[in-house]
Amino acid sequence: MTGEVQSSPGRWLAIVGIGEDGRAGLTAAASAALDNAEVVYGGERHFALASPLKAQAKAWPRPITEAYPGILARRGRPTCILATGDPFHYGIGAEIARFVAPAEIAAFPQPSSFSLACARLGWPLAECACLTLHGRALPRIIPSLQPGSRLLVLSWDGTTPAAVAALLVERGFGASVITVLEAMGGERERIRSAHAAGFALADIDPLNTIAIAVVAGPDARVVTLSPGLADAWFENDGQLTKSEIRAVTLAALQPSAGQLLWDVGAGAGSVAIEWCLRHPANRAITVEAKSERVERIGRNAADLGVPDLRIVQGRAPDILAGLEAPDAIFVGGGVSEPAILSSAIDVLKPGGRLVANAVTLEGEAALLAAFSCYGGTLRRLSVARADPVGGMHGWRSAMPVTQWAWTKAARTP
Repeated sequence: MTGEVQSSPGRWLAIVGIGEDGRAGLTAAASAALDNAEVVYGGERHFALASPLKAQAKAWPRPITEAYPGILARRGRPTCILATGDPFHYGIGAEIARFVAPAEIAAFPQPSSFSLACARLGWPLAECACLTLHGRALPRIIPSLQPGSRLLVLSWDGTTPAAVAALLVERGFGASVITVLEAMGGERERIRSAHAAGFALADIDPLNTIAIAVVAGPDARVVTLSPGLADAWFENDGQLTKSEIRAVTLAALQPSAGQLLWDVGAGAGSVAIEWCLRHPANRAITVEAKSERVERIGRNAADLGVPDLRIVQGRAPDILAGLEAPDAIFVGGGVSEPAILSSAIDVLKPGGRLVANAVTLEGEAALLAAFSCYGGTLRRLSVARADPVGGMHGWRSAMPVTQWAWTKAARTP
């Protein structure tokens, strides 16, 4: 939202969290905010829980963002938004706060589904991974499937628990215990548990939260926490930044939470995928010219729990125009073309990192020229692995990789 800053008209927007116990669970202040509103926004389930309503009820449109201009148009007049539980934990509250100042909001949260689940199970909330699949792809939970961990997952509907169970079995976590907590806090509350293998719970309420006590089988596919995943994890046609080089490359890129990476000449997408695995808020755009590699990147991203990876098909540098400016760039293919490096240097944000790898003499020459012109660091990486030689073993060296890393100067005030 743009325009001149106006003085605050007070806390005209109430955001009220409501549970399955309806009005009985609201504080006096929350009830007063609801009753004093002229208009109440929410879902039909929320209206039923909060009935009787004195205000005009406006159900959320699809997409929900279409309601935002109408909410803003009511600035200064008593308005209420009804939400489930804690509106600021995977809820509408945080979204609304992007365009309504906190000084104009009166928030009345209730316990979140995560808090209620921990209270029912005796789990310490601070030690649980809290995730949501509501409106999100199932593979997002894959990086959190760590042996011995506890996950709390918001469902999209009653089919989610079975889908989660199937995913766990597929990845070797069939011994994990899944607890489905339905309609917590109300008369319909029900809690049931089953192992992922053989999961057969039926008639699951659409309003449910899934708790997972993760148990890894001997062949479980665990996405480890360190960079440099084994090469076998990535479907590839040989165009792959190998494990050891990938780990050094990620270190050179220096990822920070919430940053955006461009992976240019992505091949199998391994660097972009591992960039996203470093933090849930990290994003990446892969750029790849070949259609078969584009499809392969999508499969690798889904298999490793990064389904939101953006994949752009086209040839750099032309395809780069119009993409969101990155915080970091990795050039793994095409470094011998001067236009690719120069375009990357131009578009990189101030303070951003550029890392380029080359295995050919032509690519190395381009990196030497860039190093001479811009500075940075230049290094050669060489890896040898033990391979059978007759009945014994010897070292087999991979092609050496020349790596140039450069940080763009921060913009001066």
